[in-house]
Amino acid sequence: MADDLSTPLTGRRRRNRERAAKFHFPLARLLVVVILLIVGGVALRLILVDDPDGGRPSLEVAITSTRNGNSVANNVATGPATITADPGQFPADGSIIAVPAPGMGTSPGERPDQFGMLPDLSEETAHGAIPRMSGTGLTPFLAYRRDAGAALTAGHPMIAIVVTGLGINEQGSLDAIDQLPDEVSLAFAPYGRSLVNTVAAARTAGHEVMLEVPLEPFDYPQNDPGPHTMLTGETPRDNLEKLFWLMARFGGYFGVINNMGARFTASATDMGPIMEELGARGLGYLDDGSSNRSVAAQLAGANKVPFARAGAVIDANPARASILSALASLEAEAMESGGAIGIVSALPISVQAVSEWARELDAKGIALVPVSALMK
Repeated sequence: MADDLSTPLTGRRRRNRERAAKFHFPLARLLVVVILLIVGGVALRLILVDDPDGGRPSLEVAITSTRNGNSVANNVATGPATITADPGQFPADGSIIAVPAPGMGTSPGERPDQFGMLPDLSEETAHGAIPRMSGTGLTPFLAYRRDAGAALTAGHPMIAIVVTGLGINEQGSLDAIDQLPDEVSLAFAPYGRSLVNTVAAARTAGHEVMLEVPLEPFDYPQNDPGPHTMLTGETPRDNLEKLFWLMARFGGYFGVINNMGARFTASATDMGPIMEELGARGLGYLDDGSSNRSVAAQLAGANKVPFARAGAVIDANPARASILSALASLEAEAMESGGAIGIVSALPISVQAVSEWARELDAKGIALVPVSALMK
């Protein structure tokens, strides 16, 4: 102790470091040795043990081949497979021949395509195929309307019924097509998922079809007819682009009918270019009669568009008694003026009432005709 106290401070520090060095534990060297042992053990196992699955459980299962029992698979494996189809529906050139609608010709130049259009009456656009007048002057109105036959020459009063709102509910539309007389004209909204199929079913059953076009009402957008509604104040080009999109939803229609549109049809500035386009393409226009301010009649005449105006909405009150009363009023109008047009929705009660009412018309001396027969 005395020596430590008498020893200089630097000497004491040196001795302390020497003592600590004597008791230092070689931890780093020990860790290196352990790592080398682990790596060596793994390497020895890989070399000495033949187990590529690493000890994972495995099961061998016998696989029975069924190739010899599948003749098509055998043909594909050994060479090109030949599948025989009806050459009348699936020609060798890969095209598909659609079933012609009633009244359509079956020669190659008159056969409709899968979309329901005659090739000469179809124009391709960015939105799809839309109707047009042919180079020979044939119009979609003349090509796709239903022939009224002897009803036009018999001199009897005539009534046309147009059912609107079809195509949204596929099964409901097909039920209406089955129930309604062939002379009833059918108008399809442009928003259904299977419009091509339902329209084809309607035309195959003998109905003439129309396209509904949404036009701006006075309370738009609170009351909205749907996407691509044509609006007042927009440029003619914008509204025509909407019209082309709407016209490309399906084919085979002879004309269009407005869905709402009290504001739009009252504006000659906005309605004029639309009616001019319909005239250039040979389509008809049916005014649903909902607005007394519509200028559609004057514009149709100026553009040589086949035109008519409906006189009544048959199921404004969708109750059977009210529907039958409205149909009776339509009969009185036809007896007085020679012809009348009624609009009815695709509600099941409306379809049933019209179907039953139509069976009694012949006995009353009134002819049920497609609406195109009453369009000038």
